[in-house]
Amino acid sequence: MAAPPCPPRRPISAPCFLLCFLLGFVAGLFPFAHRHLHLDLHLPLPPPATAILVREDPPSVVVDVDTPLPAAAEERKLLLVVTPTRARPLQAYYLRRLAHTLRLAPSPLLWLVVESGAATRDTAALLRGCGVMYRHLSSPVPDAPQDRPRRRGRRQDRPAVDSRARQRNTALDHIEHHRLHGIVYFADEDNVYSLDLFYHLRDIRSFGTWPVATLAPGKSKTILQGPVCEGSRVVGWHTTDRSKNQRRFHVDMSGFAFNSSKLWDAKNRVKLETAFIEQLVEDETHMEGVPPGCSKIMNFHLHLEDKNAIYLNGWQTTQNLDKLYEAH
Repeated sequence: MAAPPCPPRRPISAPCFLLCFLLGFVAGLFPFAHRHLHLDLHLPLPPPATAILVREDPPSVVVDVDTPLPAAAEERKLLLVVTPTRARPLQAYYLRRLAHTLRLAPSPLLWLVVESGAATRDTAALLRGCGVMYRHLSSPVPDAPQDRPRRRGRRQDRPAVDSRARQRNTALDHIEHHRLHGIVYFADEDNVYSLDLFYHLRDIRSFGTWPVATLAPGKSKTILQGPVCEGSRVVGWHTTDRSKNQRRFHVDMSGFAFNSSKLWDAKNRVKLETAFIEQLVEDETHMEGVPPGCSKIMNFHLHLEDKNAIYLNGWQTTQNLDKLYEAH
């Protein structure tokens, strides 16, 4: 016998559907409402209307003006690192190596890179990716003197300032024109520098100097040039017999630094010539040994470049800096 058919379902009325929807909606909001109510119970109660809030002044602090501030509270001096450069096979290698060192040095630091002649795009691209705050300058090359008939018994006149000195002069003019206050240091691109050097540079007040080591080409000995110090006083010089009679102060160009305020002092107009340091200081009493005792060798001259190096045909020293760097 067949089962009786199921009766048809009664349709849900609109009021019943609306009531169920509202109950579900309120039940869904209950956890959020409960959480907010729970937090509100922990809020501080407002003070009664009769309460008066009194603000107490902090206790007075007596400051002794004669007490020096800690070193961390003083503003760091700006380091103005001047580097002359020129187009050559190892230019990219030297600039990248120095850039890696400067990137690890404490800030603030401004790297003034001066090219001989017009500024090149390859050097500009390398500097943009070095991660150091820099300014790319160019030092115009003077026109070659016109050929004149030589007279017997007379030598041709030599230029008063060489290429690197002319590039350094360009950087000094830039520092003076823009009134960049800081410590000026001439860092040649082909030298090797310790990070300790850039920490000690900020201790210089006026003029500081330190010994520099040079690895003699083709030999296993090291030549030391620079000051002999007792504390911060310069009392003598490390020098060689060849340079004893050539200059007053036996300081390497990368073995001293000075305050940039000397550049805009009318009495100390500085230009890089043969007697450059004599224009900055009068004698050893105006020098500071860095660090005290001059007991550290903080930068080195290394002769790595082979003058007789042979490169593939078509390579030019004024281009392809990255390829030349990778090749070495």
